[in-house]
Amino acid sequence: MRFRKMTTVNNLFNQLPNGFFNLLASNSNNQIYADCLELIFREYEREVSYRIPRDRIRDAIAIYIAENHIKALDEVNDQSPNDIASRIIYKFLDSNIGWLEEEIDDVTYERQIIMTEQGVLLAEFLMNLKRPEKAEFASYIFDIYNTLNNKEQWQDNPYAFALKSVYRNAKALAKSLKRLSTYMKKYIEQMVHEETLESLTNNLLEYSTGNFIHEYARLTKQSNIHLYRQSINKKLRQLRTNKELFELLVIGCFDEEELANESEAEEFVIDLIDNTNRFLNQDYDEILRDIKNKITLYLDIAIGRARFIQNKEADARGKVEQVLKYIATEMESLGMKEEIPEEMTSLFAMDSQEFMDLQSLRYPRKAQPIRKATVDLYEEMTEEDRERARMLQEHEAYNPYARELMKQYIEQQLQGRTTMTSEELPLSSRRDVLAAVSAAAYGDQNGYDIIMDQEPEYEDKGEFVLRKFTIKKRANV
Repeated sequence: MRFRKMTTVNNLFNQLPNGFFNLLASNSNNQIYADCLELIFREYEREVSYRIPRDRIRDAIAIYIAENHIKALDEVNDQSPNDIASRIIYKFLDSNIGWLEEEIDDVTYERQIIMTEQGVLLAEFLMNLKRPEKAEFASYIFDIYNTLNNKEQWQDNPYAFALKSVYRNAKALAKSLKRLSTYMKKYIEQMVHEETLESLTNNLLEYSTGNFIHEYARLTKQSNIHLYRQSINKKLRQLRTNKELFELLVIGCFDEEELANESEAEEFVIDLIDNTNRFLNQDYDEILRDIKNKITLYLDIAIGRARFIQNKEADARGKVEQVLKYIATEMESLGMKEEIPEEMTSLFAMDSQEFMDLQSLRYPRKAQPIRKATVDLYEEMTEEDRERARMLQEHEAYNPYARELMKQYIEQQLQGRTTMTSEELPLSSRRDVLAAVSAAAYGDQNGYDIIMDQEPEYEDKGEFVLRKFTIKKRANV
């Protein structure tokens, strides 16, 4: 995704104190300094500003020093926790470091510690490295959709409150999706080197229970962009084609970005609209395809490693089969059942078996000799018992969505016509939705063409989202 830079990039180190990163350099105390900076930052969470009495900061650091049994700092032995805490604060206050500043309160004359802007940003950065924030991809899509569809909220300044907000969310979504793709690469690299069944299973459990797979599942199901893309595209086109609205965008851009002239502002606005539109309609799908390919690769490697373990350790065969079954279930839940390579399905029997023939039977490798004759008593079934068993088997074997029944279902809905849209089908219940899907699935075998529109549209039926289609009866049927 090619996003235009919003501001000119200045030299970073011209804006920071000379020794800003010195305390984090490779030495024996860098972890202590990082922990103490995070500790100070957390002390400010319940305050209205980044200003706290020095004694309170010192006490918080002293508790950390005592709990971690830190006896000395800077090779000075026999220091108390308070002495070490004071020494750390002194270092953070150094003008060459610039993490903290000190002021005297005008009323109480008490010394106050203030976190500098750079110190706050550094603390947030270090905390984010240790515990990255979870990005909720759905929120970006919802924000874009809701912003564009609530004109009354931004009509006074469409540039600042609409276009710029939409652009910022699209850019954040692009960054988060690329990070999601990078995380998948980590799982693949780990799986390649798995040597034992235990570590392979742990890898699979971490993958299936972690944030990655849940975020991806939401993107492909509940938060699928196809549900909102048509409306978003329409609103973006209006931003560019509506002359009055476009003029307001250019004026807002000129004031907000401090550009040289109106033509630059107009070009800037067009770039934002085009880049946002390009991401939502092209780059987004490419990134999702890349992620899906990596998921497929990961599961293929998992099957390959399981096969290796199965051949290496015959005693673990039963456990390996459980792992393979788990992989198959996971792929099916993601709608990726068709992604399993053909050679893998025949080798591991990944699918459920519905039919049995003579080739499916497995005979004992060694015949078991009869050593002692036994007699079993059994009770003969009455005619009523046989009828009840027969009816039970018929009930269990009945499939309400079989191909023949679906052909009758379509004929009943067509009522003599040759064409019908999915919107004309009854979709008020789960059974109705399943019948519509089954009818479409068996359409080709039953002599009907199932036609999908080039621009996909969807019907939201609560727990189901059904893509709209047209059923057309073939002339020779």
